[in-house]
Amino acid sequence: MINLLNNKIFNNVFLFDSSMDMKYIENFIDNIGNKQRYDEFSLNRYTFLFKPGTYNIDITLEYYMQAVGLGKSPYDVVIIGSVQSITTTKNSNVTTMFWRSAENFTVKPRDKNEPIVWAVSQAAPYRRMNIKGDLVFDQNGWASGGYLGNSLVEGVAGTRSGQQWFTINSELGSWFGGQWNRFFIGTKGAMEENWPKEPITNVDNTEVLREKPFLTINGDGSFSLFRPSIKENSIGVSWKENNEPGNLIPLDKFYITDVNTDTSFTINKALERGKHLLITPGIYKLDEPIIINRENTVVYGMGMATLIPVYGKSVIEVKDIQGVSISGLIIDAGEVESKSLIRIGENKLSTNNFSDNPITIHDLICRVGGMLPGRAETCLEVNSNYVILDHLWLWRADHGNGVGWSDNRCSTGVIINGDHVKAYGLFVEHFQKYQTLWLGEYGKTFFYQSELPYDPPNQNSWSTKNRLGYASYKVGDHVHNHEAYGLGIYAFMGIKDNTDKNVHIDCAVETPERPGINIHHITCFSKGYGTIYNCLNSRGGSVQPGCCYYY
Repeated sequence: MINLLNNKIFNNVFLFDSSMDMKYIENFIDNIGNKQRYDEFSLNRYTFLFKPGTYNIDITLEYYMQAVGLGKSPYDVVIIGSVQSITTTKNSNVTTMFWRSAENFTVKPRDKNEPIVWAVSQAAPYRRMNIKGDLVFDQNGWASGGYLGNSLVEGVAGTRSGQQWFTINSELGSWFGGQWNRFFIGTKGAMEENWPKEPITNVDNTEVLREKPFLTINGDGSFSLFRPSIKENSIGVSWKENNEPGNLIPLDKFYITDVNTDTSFTINKALERGKHLLITPGIYKLDEPIIINRENTVVYGMGMATLIPVYGKSVIEVKDIQGVSISGLIIDAGEVESKSLIRIGENKLSTNNFSDNPITIHDLICRVGGMLPGRAETCLEVNSNYVILDHLWLWRADHGNGVGWSDNRCSTGVIINGDHVKAYGLFVEHFQKYQTLWLGEYGKTFFYQSELPYDPPNQNSWSTKNRLGYASYKVGDHVHNHEAYGLGIYAFMGIKDNTDKNVHIDCAVETPERPGINIHHITCFSKGYGTIYNCLNSRGGSVQPGCCYYY
């Protein structure tokens, strides 16, 4: 049982119930939001928890704000009003509206003629939502979303101007709009696929997935974390019949971190005692990696909790074990270069078969620069087999603090050595060599969004031995089996000051030419000065600046 004092239960985590004054709740959240609204690299982090009940309020989320319903399903926490992100910059632009999230609510708009607005770009997941009306993902200006998962929208969902959007295991009345890459998997009511006339990819079912764990409150007022079971060939939401399979883990089985006192040492000691890990909002500077070596350990981050390595080591290292779950974290590179920020499995030649109980990663954000000066060789290294990646944004910053070709150096966003790894909603941007390097067999990607680096100083500094530039998505030359669906790769070379306006790339996607390698749907877009000469290897047409090509 957690003691409640002035509706604050631990570091910047606030608990509300439906007996409280609605205006007080809304004003409380808005007062924090007013400070966070344009503070893109804020040091503050917040989570707002809502007990089961009905609330007549608008929940408006800004940078580093998370809203969570504590029901067993979205039916249990009803918002009459909205759960929204509505802030824009110039010309209704939301291309930098990152780092916020909402999950596990039913939302009933007061006016059925007005949609719920979740106008965001990357790193802003909307999960386990039951929308009793329409839902729109932009403010009619540029947007670069986004992720909708395990959600039901009774009305119309869509985006008028968003560059891309990923929807998984959801149910929609219908969908409208979108620009370069619209992707649906395991989703009822999705748009019909008619590529290349329109950039729509629709995959019937989700092969294998464990939904993200979620926090819930019990009848006695204690808290638990519900960990859904693995499911295969799934379509639609998991919670509709109120019988979602999984297991409840009481919160007393977790070590709850305190940003003011905890260190790598105290966190690792708790893990050694067999605890799961709940990381409360805040920024944690770690001198050693967090080591996970016990099967089925759950690491659950709240409020965009942020971990930073101090001495150039990894932030998290997971041994080659089954069933580990990591969710809801931001990992920032530190000023001393790390070889990798997160490493899953220590052996690149693992033969372990974790197909029945895979490692799962949800809502993971890695940043190199932006928040603070930082360097790494790669953000994420996956060595274990059968790992499931569910919504990742790996970002070498193009703006913010410590940004420059020689400053926030990082070669590759993700390197995958494990076999049978699946990625659902993979966003990888601006790294200095390959954005994604896939070296394992039988890998599958469902939706990929990648901007190439803005700032190569010249062609010589951004070329392999055999090609101009580095492909965004590179499958290793030795690989015999790989599939990818719905890849969007965008070139903005030369738009930064003091960069060469004559930098080009031979191909957006580079793979071996083998029968077991299948790439389905590539969008290539160029804006700036550079040309993408081919979408896939030596095929797909040349994409000049200002042009878009669907291959």
